[in-house]
Amino acid sequence: MKNFRFTALSETFDRQVIPVNYPSNKISDYFGSMVFNQGVMREYLTKEAFKSVEMAIDKGTKIERKVADQVASAMKSWAMSKGATHYTHWFHPLTGSTAEKHDAFINPAEGGKALEEFQSNELIQQEPDASSFPSGGLRNTFEARGYTAWDPSSPAFIMESTLCIPTIFVSYTGESLDYKTPLLRSNDAIDKASVKVCRLFDKAITKVYPTLGWEQEYFLVDSALFAARPDLVLAGKTVFGHASAKDQQLSDHYFGTIHSRARAFMRDLEIESHKLGIPLKTRHNEVAPSQFECAPVYEEVNVAVDHNQLLMHLLDTVSRKHYFKVLLHEKPYALVNGSGKHNNWSLATNTGVNLLTPGKTPLDNLRFVTMLANILKALHTHETLVRASVASASNDLRLGAHEAPPAIISAFIGEQLTRTLDEIENMPSPENINNGGAKGVLSNIPKIPEILLDNTDRNRTSPFAFTGNKFEFRAVGSHDNAAKPMFILNTIVADQLNQFYDDVQQLMEKGIKTEDAVFKIIKKYIKSSKAIRFEGNSYGDEWKKEAKKRRLSNTPNTPDAIKAYLTAPVIALFERNQVLNKRELEARYEIKLDNYISKVQIESRLIGDLSINHIIPTAIKYQNTLIENARGLKDVLDHKTYVKLSRNQVQNIKEISEHISMIRQYVEEMTNERKIANLLDQFDQKAHSYCYQVKPYFEKIRYHVDKLEMLIDDSLWPLPKYRELLFIK
Repeated sequence: MKNFRFTALSETFDRQVIPVNYPSNKISDYFGSMVFNQGVMREYLTKEAFKSVEMAIDKGTKIERKVADQVASAMKSWAMSKGATHYTHWFHPLTGSTAEKHDAFINPAEGGKALEEFQSNELIQQEPDASSFPSGGLRNTFEARGYTAWDPSSPAFIMESTLCIPTIFVSYTGESLDYKTPLLRSNDAIDKASVKVCRLFDKAITKVYPTLGWEQEYFLVDSALFAARPDLVLAGKTVFGHASAKDQQLSDHYFGTIHSRARAFMRDLEIESHKLGIPLKTRHNEVAPSQFECAPVYEEVNVAVDHNQLLMHLLDTVSRKHYFKVLLHEKPYALVNGSGKHNNWSLATNTGVNLLTPGKTPLDNLRFVTMLANILKALHTHETLVRASVASASNDLRLGAHEAPPAIISAFIGEQLTRTLDEIENMPSPENINNGGAKGVLSNIPKIPEILLDNTDRNRTSPFAFTGNKFEFRAVGSHDNAAKPMFILNTIVADQLNQFYDDVQQLMEKGIKTEDAVFKIIKKYIKSSKAIRFEGNSYGDEWKKEAKKRRLSNTPNTPDAIKAYLTAPVIALFERNQVLNKRELEARYEIKLDNYISKVQIESRLIGDLSINHIIPTAIKYQNTLIENARGLKDVLDHKTYVKLSRNQVQNIKEISEHISMIRQYVEEMTNERKIANLLDQFDQKAHSYCYQVKPYFEKIRYHVDKLEMLIDDSLWPLPKYRELLFIK
């Protein structure tokens, strides 16, 4: 067992590498051991009941009450065999995290005894108090009733002796109060729309489902240092901190050897994840010191989202055992890279085809180009909504900071696909196409049959990049619930595919052959969505100018970005696809604004508190030391020597005084602006006031605090510094 000792703030901390006890030498022996998956169900359920649950998962059919009784009984028996004593409906409220209310299996019995029971009604539905969760005006405070309902498509699991049942969460009147409900609705919408389009090419396709492979970035910081930083504890980020002499400039952390303490934590994390069926496969050092990434194999999007929410919980609980704290804030440290959650999204079919994988025949590749053209068209039509899907106070700090994509939404598809689409765009009209082959494929599109799997390089600056057989949505924030961007992406693509199908049908009704009609419409889409494609450096200032010419939006802050939720086209989009109604969209807009206000308000209060109660008293204390020292020199030295030797000390005293004065002034002005903002009744007005009147003071105050950090005696400085926080010891 390797021991470590480090000193911070004049305190010495002992740390050791916590040994990891593997359940087995083979991950496959314990993978999914705490999950009520299909293998377990096959063992515990009758064939009839198992088939009914399978149909519910695959086809969305309803489960009859007698089958639900069997499932509940089987769940209880299995869970108790694993040591579970309680059960809970596990859901995703609009807080962004997960929620759970535990109930014991026991019920009182005669003779002062108790029996373990778990009925179908307890499995299918519960009634947690909805009044204290964000509702955006959908519920009055005194209206407490809300319902959770079982989602059989995501398997139940056991965590910390509790059977957790994934559920949706809706209000008494049926509106969604969670992220899972619109995700499931959007899955249904894209399934129906995609199947219609796919059957133009292959009648065997009867189901299409979106897949997601997320890449979770995070920082580790020692728990003792974390506890010594009030800003990390309360805001998840540092509000002050001078740059370390060394951070990421040598690029020596990226893909480097993983520190033994971090590696032990990762091993423990992977064991717990694998028990819960989370297929974690990749781990590595990220760009910034103490920054890391883990990633699973892709899964169906609903399950993948649930697994990511579970993973974020495990990151927190497992890290505590290793004397770490995980930071999921998008920008916990200034001047080094922030963290994202890259969402790798694709579409799969019941026939085992990835619709974003180029095929081996012209017909398969026509289908691929059809899907590609529709996705690009959807992205171009709804680029403001896609930007809104990743908007938050913390992600605003990361986007466009030369480590993450900018707030301008664009798509990168690579040189070969760009050339292919350009050739299609410039081809003669469909009437001049020679259809050949038994299936009537487009034989005179020479580039389409040659599309390769790895047909593009990876553009790390693009927010939405095609990477061979999927799109990588890189703008998603590290702490975000991935359901938010995913249900929006699903919905806009579903809507666009419906429009495409209608356009093709109109041409076919005029006697135009299917392939000719498809080609004519995708050619039109390729032309009309060309502005969304950008193959260059999205970090550069040149792109901002070019994007403006292309009439693409650039909204770097959340209050402006999320206005997209309330536009008439967006409301109509969600309502015609039956994903969200107008009230639900308005509620989400209000919740996002409220969350933004609260986050900026907390940070503002922290800055004021730390400045006035920690930084300035320390600066004055050190300043008094310098003054006393200068007085002492004056008493023992002649005037000429004193003037010569005290020059630097006097200059330091003056500089400290100037910084103290500016900090006090800016904190007072910031506080006054905050008071003005708090008096505003409308959420949008208050959010804009916090964004444009309060937030600009953050950097002004920080500048002077960080200057003081470099002037004041290191032993007196009240906060652990970046050189301590960023490097694991």
